[in-house]
Amino acid sequence: MSTYMAKAGEVSRKWYILDAAGKPLGRVAAKAAVLLRGKHKPEYTPHVDCGDHVIIINCGKAVLTGNKLNQKVRYRHSGWMGGLKAIKYSTLMATRPEKAMQLAVNGMLPNNTIGRAARTRLRVYAGPEHLHDAQKPEKIEL
Repeated sequence: MSTYMAKAGEVSRKWYILDAAGKPLGRVAAKAAVLLRGKHKPEYTPHVDCGDHVIIINCGKAVLTGNKLNQKVRYRHSGWMGGLKAIKYSTLMATRPEKAMQLAVNGMLPNNTIGRAARTRLRVYAGPEHLHDAQKPEKIEL
């Protein structure tokens, strides 16, 4: 019996919706990364982009466990001398919670062409409403 290998043209993509309200940010991000890669499918093939579309709603209500909200810091650098910028997650979750979720999911995806393609299929919203009702997304419970 030969091993089944999916082909890029044969992949069918579904739409899923994850509700982050009251759930840990990392747990929601990990579930989204699995769905974006397609690892939940029986025909998953590592070298083929098998992933689905994922919508994450209520990112503003996601929680950070422990003392992460006060201690965790996101750093970025402009490339210029003295260009290190730091923002605490308490500020980030208050101002741009969808950015915090997107950073968490992006960190769980591979840094190659498959990961870049998966990042384009992620939609993140701070509130409960989204713009993708026409795609009939299927709700996933964590």
